[in-house]
Amino acid sequence: MLNPCVAHRGASGLAPENTMAAFQEAMRFPFVQWIELDVQLSKDGIPVVIHDDSLRRTARTAGRVNDYTAEQLGKMDAGSWFDKAFAGEGIPTLEQVMLETIGRCRLNIELKTYGGRYPGIEKKVIDLLNKHNLQHDSVITSFDREALKTVRSLTADVRTGLILDASPWTLVMDLKQLGTTFLSIGYIHVAPQLLSSMHDAGVAVMAWTVNDAPMMRRLGNMDPNLMICTNYPDRFQQAATAGKALE
Repeated sequence: MLNPCVAHRGASGLAPENTMAAFQEAMRFPFVQWIELDVQLSKDGIPVVIHDDSLRRTARTAGRVNDYTAEQLGKMDAGSWFDKAFAGEGIPTLEQVMLETIGRCRLNIELKTYGGRYPGIEKKVIDLLNKHNLQHDSVITSFDREALKTVRSLTADVRTGLILDASPWTLVMDLKQLGTTFLSIGYIHVAPQLLSSMHDAGVAVMAWTVNDAPMMRRLGNMDPNLMICTNYPDRFQQAATAGKALE
C-alpha cells in the first residue's frame, strides 16, 4: 500500500487533536506526508487551530473561540481531556504549526467559516502561507463554497479543496466552477467510478476519516494515489505492512 497518509487533526487518536503534541506525534511516522487541521479566528483576528467553535469539549472552558485572544487560547489546557499526560497543551496558532511542520509535512488547512462567521479568514491564512513560502505546498479546504470562492478570488497560487460527505452527480462540474482541484470526501462515498472521474478531471482525492486497517487496504487497492486521512497513523502503518505481507 503506497497511498499518501494524512494525519487527521494530527495523530489525533494518539494525542489530543489539533495540538502541537498531536502534530509532533504525526511527524514521528516518516510516511505521514500531510497533516489536516482546522482553523478559526481568535478575538484578535489571529488564525488558531481548533475544530469546534465552542471551547467546552477540548479546553473545558465556557465560551467560543472568538471570545478569547490567541494568547489566552494558547494558555488554555486543551490536552487533559484526552489524557492527563497532555495537561497544559494549549490551542496553537496556525503560524506556530507552520513553523513546526515546514519542510516535513504539508498542511491541509480546513477553514471553519460557518457560513461567514470569520470575515477575512481567507486572506489571513493566505498571507501566512505566502509569508512562509508555503503557498504551493498546502491546500485550503472547506465545506463552505463561498470561502473557497473567496480564496480563489484572492490568489491563484494556493490550491483549494471542497469537503463533502456525499457524491452528487454534478461533482465534477461543481469542482470546476469553484476552480478547485482537490476533493476531501467521506470514505464511504469512495468508489472506483468516482476515482476515475476525478482522475480524468485532474482532481486529487482524500478519503476521511479511515481508522480501520482493512478498510485502509481496501481503499488503497482502488487507487494508490488516493490520500487516506486517519486519526491513527500507527494503524496505517499496520495496514501497509499487512498489505506487503499479502503480496
